[in-house]
This record gives sequence, C-alpha cells and structure tokens, in this order.
Amino acid sequence: MSISGAHSTSDIRNIALVGQAGSGKTLLTESLLLEAGVIRSRGSLERGTTVCDFDPQERQLRHSLDAALVHFPVSDRHVQLFDTPGYPDFAGRALTVLEAVETAAVVVSAVNGVEPVTQRMMDFARDRELCRLVIINKIDAKDAQPEAVLAQLRELFGRELLPLNLPAQGGKSVVDCFFDPGPDAIQPPDFSSVETAHTEIIDQVVEVDEDLMALYLEQGEELSPEQLHDPFERALREGHLVPVCFTSAETGVGIKELLNIFARLMPNPLEGNPPPFLRGEDGQAERVQVHADPSQHVVAHVFKVNIDPFVGRLGIFRVHQGTVRSGGQLFIGDARKPFKVAHLYRLQGKEHVEVPQAIPGDICAVPKVEEMHFDAVLHDSHDEDHYHLKSITLPPAMAGVAIEPERRGEEQRLSDALHKLVAEDPGVRIEHQAGMNETVLYGMGDLHLRVLLDRMKDRYGVGCKTKSPSIPYRETITRPAEGHHRHKKQTGGAGQFGEVYLRVEPLPRGEGFEFVDEVVGGVIPSQYIPAVEKGVRQALNEGAVAGFPLQDIRVIVHDGKHHPVDSKEVAFIAAGRRAFLNAVEEAAPIVLEPLVRIEVTSPSAATGDITGDLATRRGRVSGSQSLANQRTRISALVPLAEINDYQSRVKSLTGGEGAYTMELSHYDPVPPRKQQELAQAFKRAED
Repeated sequence: MSISGAHSTSDIRNIALVGQAGSGKTLLTESLLLEAGVIRSRGSLERGTTVCDFDPQERQLRHSLDAALVHFPVSDRHVQLFDTPGYPDFAGRALTVLEAVETAAVVVSAVNGVEPVTQRMMDFARDRELCRLVIINKIDAKDAQPEAVLAQLRELFGRELLPLNLPAQGGKSVVDCFFDPGPDAIQPPDFSSVETAHTEIIDQVVEVDEDLMALYLEQGEELSPEQLHDPFERALREGHLVPVCFTSAETGVGIKELLNIFARLMPNPLEGNPPPFLRGEDGQAERVQVHADPSQHVVAHVFKVNIDPFVGRLGIFRVHQGTVRSGGQLFIGDARKPFKVAHLYRLQGKEHVEVPQAIPGDICAVPKVEEMHFDAVLHDSHDEDHYHLKSITLPPAMAGVAIEPERRGEEQRLSDALHKLVAEDPGVRIEHQAGMNETVLYGMGDLHLRVLLDRMKDRYGVGCKTKSPSIPYRETITRPAEGHHRHKKQTGGAGQFGEVYLRVEPLPRGEGFEFVDEVVGGVIPSQYIPAVEKGVRQALNEGAVAGFPLQDIRVIVHDGKHHPVDSKEVAFIAAGRRAFLNAVEEAAPIVLEPLVRIEVTSPSAATGDITGDLATRRGRVSGSQSLANQRTRISALVPLAEINDYQSRVKSLTGGEGAYTMELSHYDPVPPRKQQELAQAFKRAED
C-alpha cells in the first residue's frame, strides 16, 4: 500500500468522515481506498483487517476509537481522508481533526437516520465555517429509507441540503443529477426525478452569482459544471449549499461517484474558508490571515498527538502556510529554542511513509519531539510566536472514576500513564481532589473510561483499582455581606500586622470569581493587594458549609490598615483569608450540585419507562423527538449525583437498544435535606 507522486496545494482535498457509530464510515473508507487502487481487497471489521481500525482495542471492539488518516489519488487530485470514531464518548477525538480539513463529510445511515452525533457534527462544522457534505450510506440495506432520511435531514438542517445523485433500482445503483444528468427513462431514481434534483441544485448555486443567474434565467442556457465551479465553492463556503449523495459501502454502490465528487466539487485549501488564526491572548487577540503560500513563513497546527510505547510521541499537524522540510528547524508556540525536523512522515493508517517536505494543505507527522502538544502552532520565524488557532469547545468530560494503583509503589507509573492519556486525548481530564484524597479520571462516558483503563493496563502496564468518585459539589453565597479581620502577631522580633475590610456579593451562576480593589488613600499599600487576593483564593477552596470549593462570588476589598514596619505579605494573606470566611458565613452560603443535560435515544415503546426513571432521579424532562424506525430521543436535566449507574439502567429499560449522551449544563442548589446531610458529614470529618 503506497502512494507516490508530487502534488500542489490546489490538488489537495482534505476531508473528514464524521457521524454516528454504525453509519459505516470505516467500511466507506475501505471502499474508497479499493476504488482508488490503493488496496487490493476491502478489509473486514469482523476480522480486524481494515486500514483505519488498526489498534488492538479497535479490532477487539470492532469499532473506531480514534481518528485515522489515509491518503489516495483521484485522477490528478490528492485526497487526505480521516475516518473518525462515531461513539459520543469519543466526540473529542473526532472534533479535533476537523481543525485540519476544509470539508466535513457527515455520514448518515439510511436505516437509522439522524442520530445525536449527526446533529453535533453538522452544528460544529457549520459554526466552524467548514464546507459540509452529507453521505447517506447503506441505501441497499433491508430496512433502508433513503427518501425519508433525506426529508428528515432537510427538515432539521435546512432546504439547502440538495442531492447530487439519487438511488435507483432499490439502492443497487445511483443516478447522477449534476455532472451529466440523463433522462429518467434511462434509469429512473427510486424517488423524485433527475430533472427536479438538477434544477434545484443549479438554482441554489447560481443564487450566489448575479451574472451567472442572469445568464441562466434570461438566456435559458444550460450551465456546465466548469461554469458552476466557482459559485459552487462559494455556496459551500457560505453554507448556502450542503450537497447530499448516496452510497452503499457494503456493495460499492455510489463509491466511484463519491470519489468524483471529492475530486471535482470539494474545496482545496485555497478555496475553503481560512482557518481562524489569532495573535495575542484573551481580549487582546486579533484575527490574522495565513496564506496557503509555500514560499512564506511556516505556520502549522498540531491537532493530534499519539504516544506509542515503541515509536514515542508523534505530533500530527496540518501545514497552513510555508513549506516544512525534513532537516529544517521549527519553533513550538513562543519557545525560544527550535527543534530539528529529523523525520517527516505521511500517515497511511498505521504506516508511516517518510517524505522530504510538506506544503500548505499537507497533513504530516513528526516523531520524538517531547515538547509537542495538542493545539500547538509550529512556525520557523519568531514573527509568529504568538499565533494560535481559535479554541474549539469540546464536550466537557463528566463521567468520572476514582483510581489508585493496584500495587503500592506504582504511584509514579500511574501518574506518567495519566499524563500520556491527557496528551493524546483532549477529552480526558485528571483531577486530584485533595480534600478527599482522590485522583479522578474523567472521560466522556462509561465506554471512554473503560477504553482508557484498558489502555493503561495493556500499553503502559499500569493496573488500577476503581470506585465511584465523589460528586464535585460547589458552594456559593445568596446575599451580600461584610467581612473584617485584623491579623496581629508579635514574637519578640519583627511582628506581623494586616487588617482587611471586604464585601462579598453573589454573581450569576457560572460566572466564577471576581476580585475588585476599591481601596483608596493607601490604607492598604498597593503591593499588599495581591496578598489579600491570594488569601481569599486560598479560602475559596475550603468551602463554608460542607468543604466544597466556592464559586460565583465577587469580593470587594474597600478598607484596611497597615503598619510601616510590621506589615508583610504573609499578614495580609492571613487577614484576607479570614475576612473572606467571616463574610461568607454571614452571606447565607449554600451547596450547589452539577446538573447534566442528558439525551436518551431508545425504542419508542420504552419512552414511558425512561421518563419515569428520570423522574425518580430528580430529572426534569425538557422534550422528546420522534426519530426514524420507531425510536425516540428524550432530553432532560438530571443531577449528576443521581446517574452513577445510568448506563446499566438504560440497557435494562430498553433491552440493550438504548443509548445516551450527557454534558454539563449548570450548577443548581441541592435540596435542603441533602445540604444538611453534606454539612453534617463535613463536620464529622473535621471533628
């Protein structure tokens, strides 16, 4: 399996296959590679012989767990294609590779229709201003409903979803509706008509070009694909058009046509919307333009890091500007010291093919650079030191498990393995809860956690004991209050003195913490104000009711006293901390609990059981939606504390046919009885 030959940036097509697990993305990739002549036979999920699912865990589970990259030629084009995981638990691994492509190809099953991951990927690609293509797969399956699925897609995502081809002969073939549409009499489609589909898509494309529209309407001329190319690309960029095509990865129907669509209609790096690069930090950041010009300074973005016990750290990046050459030097972020590009690889599944250089649009990898990290910007000039790509918002890691090594003395090995997991997967979070002496591994769901724990054992040789983690409760205040403390200490030598008056006020939920300095007249010298804030921040972590961190509070320091000799930083740290705790005690503190937004997809017959079970868990159902094949999606808000065992419960209620996704929504006050229990437990622990 090898690819050779030089290409230019205008020849490149960067595409990611995204969509729900089971929609057929991995087999679709196999069929595309076979049709392109890169492999001699299509691999099998059952036998674990596909190009993209090469990890032992993937072969065992028969599902993609990580994004994999392949490349292949189509005519004189160079296609770089990602196969991404479709389980909601691995959404982070799919979303991050979308940073490297111009086109998100959303694969939808003609049997199951629109599922939760379909919605998420369509919305993300739209918000990130990527061009979108919808592939309705499995059109010849027994229960396929391609017409109904197309109608569902258009209802959910807009009338700009228009078919480039249509299924025919019960899904055994497809008929072209764009490039060279023939009369329906030759091969009638299973629904609609070629003429209708052709007219709809031409009308949609010419709307973005007034001159072409005039030519089309006034002269009644038939427009060629070449005439339509530029407005077609513009319509894609503006989201004015989302093409739809039909395939069967199982039998190869529509695969040749899909390759033609990739090559002739999908944007190259010069045609897609420019990546959102920024210079500077936070509110000072300004948008900067990078140009797909091989002669300018290098600007590349690391969107993925792999850590292999044998190969080491592999940084995978997309070149946006300039030319990266083997043997050259690059900086990582604002680092002052460059690293040498000792080897430059192009990836083909698990294979690494060494290449001499990478131009704008290329996706390559550099091994064994320990400083390489996710979201880093690589460049060869200090002019781009402060460049970064606009951050993406990943679903928060909410499913957690408290872990400790199986054997004593392996704490350091466990810590090293956890750091590698975090480096590889931006959807992983590690939190050490000092008050509870717990290390908690957070992921996107139960399957994600199971895969991570298996990976630690199989790859890094670290076994773990696990238990349910403590719930990450928080505390806040409900009314303003004043606080005051004088710290005075005399030990024979130099003393300590600091006095602080402050006020606390509640902030809207989710606002965090705000510190305001309103001291006038120098009663607290300016050099001691940071010490007061430090003392307040120390107290934030201690809690006032049940020992949980405080949030959503504004602290205003407005008065105090100092001593010209005895005042020190440590005195104002102590005074600030104590004054804050005094104020919080008077501010009617309460305990908050995390609520998660949960979406349960189940057979419609189980809807009543699901909603009833959610009600017993203090859940509030916010809506339901009917899906294809007698399935229903139920949305609800539920306290995180109530769904520790929800995976097994959903399986039980739905006969194994249900699934759910969840993400943090917000924090709400716990019921009074629960707050009393938490406060009493905290008091007993203190005693």
